[in-house]
Amino acid sequence: MNGTDSGTAPAGRRPVLEGRVAVVTGAARGVGELLARKLSARGATVALVGLEEDRLKLVGERLHGPYGHWHADVTDHAELGRVAREVAERFGRVDIAVANAGVATGGPFAESDPDTWRRVIEVNLVGGANTARAFLPALLESRGYFLQIASLAALTPAPMMTAYCASKSGVEAFAHGLRCEVGHRGVGVGVGYLSWTDTDMVRGADRDEVMRELRQRLPWPSNRTYPLGPAVDRLVAGIERRAPHVYGQWWLRGMQGARPCLPGLIATVGRREMRRFEPRLAGIARGLVGAGGQADETGRPRGE
Repeated sequence: MNGTDSGTAPAGRRPVLEGRVAVVTGAARGVGELLARKLSARGATVALVGLEEDRLKLVGERLHGPYGHWHADVTDHAELGRVAREVAERFGRVDIAVANAGVATGGPFAESDPDTWRRVIEVNLVGGANTARAFLPALLESRGYFLQIASLAALTPAPMMTAYCASKSGVEAFAHGLRCEVGHRGVGVGVGYLSWTDTDMVRGADRDEVMRELRQRLPWPSNRTYPLGPAVDRLVAGIERRAPHVYGQWWLRGMQGARPCLPGLIATVGRREMRRFEPRLAGIARGLVGAGGQADETGRPRGE
């Protein structure tokens, strides 16, 4: 299943999402790319949004049906508003919007680059809210569904990931609040949770020896890297159900009940591990991680 377009409808049966229009941000690679392919395989028309225009074209060519691609920075509200208008004009409606675009950085907060730290918040949190703001008018018309991709980082804090944890906790809270506001108008809002999943972002973080070792010392099952295909299959199933919570890995659901205990537990373990790794912290890279992070740094307009 990993990396495949599973989920096509059996012969003679109408695809589940036939006639629906789905928007996916961060669609050039990783979760966004495979999600777009699987939604297309289920019959959806897909609007691909991201910073890597050439990769978006390649993704579109692999889809099973109609699509369009738009170059846009999710932190630019006006730009996303333009995309939303063009998507609605081209396809006539929007039924699903997935706020997937995200970046990450690692390392101690005290030595972090302020601009890079802020960029993680802007892309992950502000970008998710901008996506909702831009496409909400169309979703209200279609009584559609908005899915915000969060993370295990929303469920539990973690050392060396302050920006990412803050942003993912923020998008989770944002989505819960938005659900309360628009549910009575027929719009569903979901939060998608993913643990460490085999993407460019996770592989990029693992290139740093300290970050890789620190993650490997987490308790099972949070220390594993999980295949992308099954996680995205779960996201697609959640979209079809218009689920309020979607878990890319089975065990994340159980983390919800443990949340009150996690900050204290992580603080205790974190102090021990940070003491162990402190002599090696100076060598951690300070920029955005992975190919997607590099694309963010090169693909957004100058001056940001």
